[in-house]
Parts: sequence; C-alpha cells; structure tokens
Amino acid sequence: MKTVWILGDQLRRDTGALAPYKAGEVRVLLVESTAKLHGHRQRLHFVIASMRRFAEELKAEGFKVDYRKAPTMQKGFDEHCQQHKPDEVIAMSPMSYDGLQLLQRNNVTIVPNDQFLCSAEEFAQWAGEKKFKMEDFYRWQRRRLSILMDGKEPAGGRWNFDADNREPPPKDGRRWPAPIVDKLDRIDARVIADVGGYGKAPEGLWSTTRKGALARLRQFVDEVLPLFGPHEDAMLKSEWKLAHSALSPYLNIGLLSPAEVVSAVEEAYRAGNVPIASAEGFIRQVIGWREYVWGLYWLWMPDYRNLNELQADQPLPPSFTGAATDMACIRHVVDGVNERAWVHHIERLMILGNFTLTYGAIPQQVVKWMWHSFIDGAEWVMLPNVIGMALYADGGRMATKPYASSGSYINRMSDYCGDCRFNFKERIGENACPFTTLYWDFLARNEESLKSNHRLGNQMGSMRKMQNLDLVRERAVEIRAAIANGEL
Repeated sequence: MKTVWILGDQLRRDTGALAPYKAGEVRVLLVESTAKLHGHRQRLHFVIASMRRFAEELKAEGFKVDYRKAPTMQKGFDEHCQQHKPDEVIAMSPMSYDGLQLLQRNNVTIVPNDQFLCSAEEFAQWAGEKKFKMEDFYRWQRRRLSILMDGKEPAGGRWNFDADNREPPPKDGRRWPAPIVDKLDRIDARVIADVGGYGKAPEGLWSTTRKGALARLRQFVDEVLPLFGPHEDAMLKSEWKLAHSALSPYLNIGLLSPAEVVSAVEEAYRAGNVPIASAEGFIRQVIGWREYVWGLYWLWMPDYRNLNELQADQPLPPSFTGAATDMACIRHVVDGVNERAWVHHIERLMILGNFTLTYGAIPQQVVKWMWHSFIDGAEWVMLPNVIGMALYADGGRMATKPYASSGSYINRMSDYCGDCRFNFKERIGENACPFTTLYWDFLARNEESLKSNHRLGNQMGSMRKMQNLDLVRERAVEIRAAIANGEL
C-alpha cells in the first residue's frame, strides 16, 4: 500500500497528495516531531491540536492513519517505513526549504504544493532576470486570476487604494466585534499538557478545526472587513485586532485556502457590502504580499537566511523575552505577543521591526524569535518579512528603503505615546524617545550603505544638517547598551 505523508502545515482533505485518494486506497502518515516543540504555547497548541484533530477526521472517514510522535521528522519517517514497508511514499511539496531537502533525500514522490495561487515555479518564471517589485506582481496576479477586475480594468478604476488606507486611530470610541472563542475540549487539554513553551496558555482564541476557521472567515467578511481599509495601519491599546482578519494562521496550515478567502471578500464587495478600498486592501495582502513573500522565499533560498547586509551585531532585545521596559509601545506589543501569539502587521513592522532595525539586532535572532513566537510563524513567512522588509538585511533586494522611523510616526498612528515616560519629540537627554534617537543614529551609522538610496534623500539631508548630531549619537550608544543589557 502507498503512504501519503501529510506535513503539519498541510491539513486539508481536498488538497495536495491526499486529494485523489479515498479511504482504503492509501495509508496516511503524520509525524509530530518533538524537535519542533519550542516556542509560544499557543503556537505549539495550534499546530499540534490541528494535526491531531485532522488525524481523527481522517480515521472517521475510514483512512488508516499512522500518527507518530518522534524526536525528528526523519525518525518518524524511518519508523513508519520499517513497520509498514510502503510501496511508495507521496507528499505535497513542503512549505520549507529544509522540508523539501528531507523529502528529496528519502526519495519521496513529491506533488505540487497547491496552497498558494502562484507556485514557486510560476513566480520564478514571472520574475525572470528583470527588476521587479511587489506592486508589479500584484497587478499580474489580479489580471491572470481575474480577481477584482471589470473586464480588463481594475474594479473601482484603480489598482491600488493604499493611499486611502492610512488613517490614524479612530477617535470616536468605536468597538470592533469581539473575536470568536472556542470552548476547549479533551484534545486541547491533552495537547496543552504535552507541550511546553512560553507565553499565555491557550484559551480558545485560535481554532484548530476547519469549521472554526470558516466561522472566523465569515465573521471577518460580514462584520469587520467594511472597517478594514482606512485603519489597517492604526494601532490602539484597547483594540488588539482592530479590523484585521487574523486569518493568516489558518491559511498557513491549510485550514483555509487563499482562493476561498479572496472569493468571499470579492463577493462581499460585488454585493455592495464592502467598500472598494477595504476589499482591495485586504486582497492585496493575500494575493499580493503573501504570495510575493512565498515566491521570494523559494527564489532566494538557501543563502537568503544568512544575510546581514548592514552588519547588525546587537543581541535580541531582552525586553522581547521578559525583561522590563519603560517604552510603552514595546511593552504593549510584546505583552500582546505573550497574550495571544499575534500582533498585526504594523506592530510587527513599525514597532518590533523598526526597533530592532535601528537598534541593530542580529537579523537571524529576530527571525528565530518571531518564527517561534507568532501563531502564524513559519520560516517562509519570517525570512523575507524580517530579513528583507523589516531589517533591510538583504541590502534592498526586497524593500526599496529601510522601514525606519522616529517616535513621531508611532505617536501619529497609535495611542501608545500618551502615557510613556519618553518624549517622542526629543532626541537627546534622559527623556528622549529611544525610537527617535536611534532613528537618526541609524541613518548616520549606515550613511555609507544608504547614501545612494533616493527614497532617503530628504532624511539624509536633514540628518547631515543636524547641529547636535554628535550628541544624538552619543545618546544612541547609551541607549543601545541599555537595551542589550535589559535596562531599557
């Protein structure tokens, strides 16, 4: 009998290697590797409970399922082959470079990965030898997939409504719908007892079933999406999710498909229930940004994981792993990670990423922490987003400029600064906002590497004219040392 090997981020009955088969025709292998059981409790619970539930669903359908717990994926595979001696092992192409190497070493028959709308091969063909950027890819995706198109023209008359989606936090006291929370059961209890990790224990916020994922998709489209666009870049202490979907975990392990998510959003727009700016902004994240990151990962691996173009050499800030900090924005966002294993993309980029960029954190340490700390963490997600987008460690291959900012941006787009002991306007002195001081020091420290970037022309000019730049840089040395020592 053949074996279909299903990896822990491919939990979908009608996808990949299992799709053509009925119960009785193949045996199914799932391996729960203890080598991978490190990170946030909620992330570990999400993956393991989802795997165990999927195995139970397949058994209920009549499949013979070999669910193994092993020290490594290789060990689990070897034990399965020794016991069952399969005629052939088939698997869908993995979501990671190392996973692909594992399957190839073991002569596993690999079928294409269909959890994305653009395969790695299609992306590489599109990219070719030309210079490219995400917006070009996104428009190509829209055309070829006929998504949000009116004939040959983009719906609403424009490709991109991003300029309409940068409003600061709303001041009218509105409340977004409360997230769906599932009641934990015996499977949850067993998984929680089996896994360790850090962060708050699961409380049902993240579903581990396709039914639960579909319920969250429906709530987002019906109740949240109309509000998504204008405030997608905003940050509020009282609203951890705002109008974000928080659907990425389900997309990343197969409980939802990008096609069904995008279809639900476009249908809501066509029905007149969602404004074009919100529909387009969200669809851009799914078929544009998400798939672009996926393509870049495969295009540039394995060398990409080791890049450090700016020679950043500082350790991961201890405030990310439990040390106290007086920085209100860092404290709030890290508390959110500990509480839910998730914060939205602006907090990731403009708080965590911005902070580690200007401080000079070693990129690989930041990648590892984010990969292990976020519910939607995966190497293919974190490497391009951290190495390329957040930390500019690839020297501009992905992002056209470093996403660095002073405290003024955070003050404009959030309510974090109001009760912070630091002043976002000040660059020197004990009350100077570390973001503001580090921002100008970052530009000065990396002037040689960044001076030819035309998008930084104004900022570089302002930095060179700064009369107290020497004092700013002296203060930055103190701040970077305090961060590294867990004192800030």
